[in-house]
This record gives sequence, C-alpha cells and structure tokens, in this order.
Amino acid sequence: MVDPHVHLRDWEDRNKDTIEHGIKVAIDCNFTEVFDMPNTKPPLTNRDVILDRLADAGEALINLHKSNFNYRVYAGLTKDKEQIKEVVETYFELFPMVVGLKMFAGHSTGNMGIVDIEDQEKVFKTLVEYNYDGVLAIHCEKESLMDPSKFDKNDLSTQSVARPAIAEIESVSDMINLAKKTSFKGTLDIVHISTKDALELVKKTKSEINTFRICCGATAHHALLNQSAANDKSYAKMNPPLRTEEDRIAIFNGLLDGSIDWIESDQAPHTIEDKRMGAGGIPGFSGSLLLIEALIKAGASKNRIISLVGKRVYEVFNLDSSDISFSVGNIRLLRQKSLLASKEYPYDAFISLR
Repeated sequence: MVDPHVHLRDWEDRNKDTIEHGIKVAIDCNFTEVFDMPNTKPPLTNRDVILDRLADAGEALINLHKSNFNYRVYAGLTKDKEQIKEVVETYFELFPMVVGLKMFAGHSTGNMGIVDIEDQEKVFKTLVEYNYDGVLAIHCEKESLMDPSKFDKNDLSTQSVARPAIAEIESVSDMINLAKKTSFKGTLDIVHISTKDALELVKKTKSEINTFRICCGATAHHALLNQSAANDKSYAKMNPPLRTEEDRIAIFNGLLDGSIDWIESDQAPHTIEDKRMGAGGIPGFSGSLLLIEALIKAGASKNRIISLVGKRVYEVFNLDSSDISFSVGNIRLLRQKSLLASKEYPYDAFISLR
C-alpha cells in the first residue's frame, strides 16, 4: 500500500517524531511506500537538504532492516524563480526519489504559504518555462478568505469557521484557472480535499480539460468525521479542518465512486503539548485502515480498494511497481556529485541494501 501524503517530522521536530519511527508505524500498518511532504524543519526547498533527508531515510531503513520499503519526497516551492529552477532540476535528476513538487497556496504548518495570486501565477509560469510536467501537489486554502481571529482553542470546531469551506473552494478554482492561463502541462494534485464543491470543481475539470491533468486525494478524517468531532478533548484540529456532514458524505462517496483518486493519511504527529497550544495535524496511518474497512462495508470492490491504496498513485506519478526509489546507480551518482562537506552521507549503507 502507498501513502502519498505524510509528514514524518524529525530534525528540528524530532520531539514530535522521527523518520525511523514514522516508517516503522507505516510498516506496522501494512504500508510499503510513503511520500514525505517538504514542510520539514528545515524545509526541503533545495537539493542539499533533499539529499540530507534521503540519506537519513536510508539510514532509518537500514536500522529497520527494510530493503523493500520506498521512501520518497516532494520538493517544496517558494516564490523565488531561482529556487523553483533548482528544485525542478532536482526533480528531473532524482525522480523517483523526488516524486513531485509541493506548493502551499495557504499557510499551514511550517509557514511555506505562497498566498498572493500574483506569486502563485509566477510559480506556474516558471514551472512552464522550465518544462515541468510532473505532479504539482497543492494545499488549497485561500489566505484572504481565512480569519484566524475566529479560532477559539477552547472550541476546536471553530477551526472550520476560521478556515471556511469557501477558502478551499476558491483556492481550487484559482489553481485550475492558473493552470489554464499558463498552459501548465503537468498534473495538479489537490491534496486532502475536504469539501463537496471543491470536489465538483475537480470532477468538472477532469471531464472538460485535456491540456493538463488533475487529481485529488482524501483523508480518513475528512471522509469519516465531521466538524462536530472537533473538541478540546479529541484534539481534532487539522488544516483543512473537519467540515459539515454534507461535505463528509461527498468525500466518502467520492472515494467509492472513483471521483477521488486515492486515500492519503496526511500523517502529521504532534506532542500533546503542541496540540494543547493549537497545533494542526493528527497521526493518520491507522485512520486510513479504518477508512478502508468502512469503504469495504459500504460496498467498495476489491479493484476499487486496490486503486485507492496504490494503483492509481502509480498511474498518476508514472511509477513502476518494480521500482525501488533508492537505486544503486542513483545513489552512487549522488555520492560522486554531492558537494556537501558538512556531513558524511551514508550512501554506502544504501548500496549495501541492494
């Protein structure tokens, strides 16, 4: 099973979780592959830090004695043209270890948001200029339609008021329009979709547009819980927040009928103290298993489940099921090319796995 959306923490967030422990939990939940998001501390926004992350993941796999688990990362985007150029080049060099690019169209954990529509358009134009045709995963929440002052940490359901449904819907609309306007040739991936109307926009675009591709994933918490589940004892605060029951039903049914492409956990652990202080994000691997069970009980076929937990991911990301992301050839090449002197990367350990 593949989880294409996780946050495995570590580094400056080591008190929350580590790569090694996160992979172990994924394995315990029967996952064979994860795609790690770039809003780490420090963020995965340049080649050197990405290499560091891949090296640490390889070391974790060695410690776990796992040679058949794939760890991949997204490179994070900023609004700086030279930075975008660097991560596009890194993607072409390191794919499928670097599996795609990620843009935050609204601020979330890590404050990597590119929130102005003008800057978002520049990102699309730069990606087109440098011939990027891979997956662009986007966290869609429109900053101008959110109001943090409406959040009350004593009532976590107010998160859905501070970050309302319209913020997601309008952001999804913006991304689709920008892809059209700039002649983007890759795949828009609307991550953790949470609203009925945003899903309708994705479905409409899939049926009408052939100049670029669009897909979306959904989490267990958005498919199984509504905003009434958010309270100070459940710590059920995440971005985007839990929605109405109508939205929840639409997301669940979208997973059943195929309009949503896959299940993604958005695994994002915090300490209890962080949660008490209002941090957004929850662990998600076990929730994905609960969602699979609920979908089967609702009548999902075996083929539908297979598509939701891996097959469709491999199709969209153009991956080979026999691929191992940490290949001997790539790692040897990286070892020769790396100019980093601050750390001795354990590339020999990667090679010993093969």
